[in-house]
Amino acid sequence: MPIVINLDVQMAKRKMKLTELSNLVGISVQNLSVLKTGKARAIRFSTLEKLCQALECTPGDLIEYRESS
Repeated sequence: MPIVINLDVQMAKRKMKLTELSNLVGISVQNLSVLKTGKARAIRFSTLEKLCQALECTPGDLIEYRESS
């Protein structure tokens, strides 16, 4: 899939663990793990907003488009 979620990159930049992010945004560790591993098929704007607030980033920092080769 050409859409990539860079949640792990943003978390690493802030030295944040999945459980800490889960507590900040109110989303289960399991659901965040699905996003982090790139297995998610969709993301709600409200979830994206919470992640951006907690990680102090923009949606463009979390979501990337990579052309297929």
